[in-house]
Amino acid sequence: MYDFEESRLLKELKQRKPKRVLLQVPEGLKKEAVRLAELMRKKAKTEVVVSGEPLWGACDIAINEAKMVKANLIVIYGHAPFYKPSFPVIYVEAHYLKNIDPLLKKVLPQLKELKKIGLIASVQHLHQLPKVKEVLEKAGKKVVIPMKKGHAFYDGQVLGCEYNAVKIVAKDVDGFLILGNKFHALGAALAVNKPIILLDPYNEEIADMDSLRNKIIRQRFAAIEKAKEAKVFGIIMGLKEGQQFGSVEYAVEKLKKLGKQYVIITMNEITSDKLINFYNVDVFVEMACPRIAIEDVAKFAKPLLTAREFAIVVGDGKWEDLLERGFL
Repeated sequence: MYDFEESRLLKELKQRKPKRVLLQVPEGLKKEAVRLAELMRKKAKTEVVVSGEPLWGACDIAINEAKMVKANLIVIYGHAPFYKPSFPVIYVEAHYLKNIDPLLKKVLPQLKELKKIGLIASVQHLHQLPKVKEVLEKAGKKVVIPMKKGHAFYDGQVLGCEYNAVKIVAKDVDGFLILGNKFHALGAALAVNKPIILLDPYNEEIADMDSLRNKIIRQRFAAIEKAKEAKVFGIIMGLKEGQQFGSVEYAVEKLKKLGKQYVIITMNEITSDKLINFYNVDVFVEMACPRIAIEDVAKFAKPLLTAREFAIVVGDGKWEDLLERGFL
């Protein structure tokens, strides 16, 4: 169901001639890792090491891991360029190839109230946008595909933390149709206050994100209110090169002025098992991927805030500002 672009990959490998490659694939595609590694060894005459660590996004390039195994090239599947890494990388986007015509027929009734529709997708489904646009326009809809902005590599592309293009066109549309999964659709719902309809080709699902959005917003409000009573803050510095959000210096300065205690903590992966050991910390603020705090709230015993939410706690913003600007 996915295009692994073996020919293009082998051509690039033969041109670059790496001695050893670190192969990163998302969890759902790891079953292909053995085949891909064998293909590269036999056809491109290069050693291959497969990363067994989770791959959370294009921001999660395993540069330190590649250096440890003495690789001189990373091949990363399922993503497009997100930032300029300090290591050679080949991106293979793994476009989803299954026919989505039956789903397009099913989604039209969900869009009947929307005359102007913003059309967006995760990278696996971007190539399907022209077909979707054509179907929507034949149904009498005006369709807008946002121009790329921020970390997005393509027009119409959204990532887990990148919805700037969506925000720019939000005022010009009645709602959005997104091709992807609930992760990307929820991100869009938290970025703009517009109807978000998900068309998930892989799970063959159509969903309105309104209910899930409201649930998450209630959770974020509760976390922020609880954090306002905190005495000791843990400021988490993410160690991944592509996951740098917010400012540790800003957080420290604000906490000093408020007379709060704080500790700066470094983490590669933020998990509840790690945080629980800091039992005397009341609230954590993460300067890594904002989706960790938003998505995994039920996993943490204590509030975990994003940089934007922290600004509200220390008085540099209001809850209403966050609702208007978006959580991402």
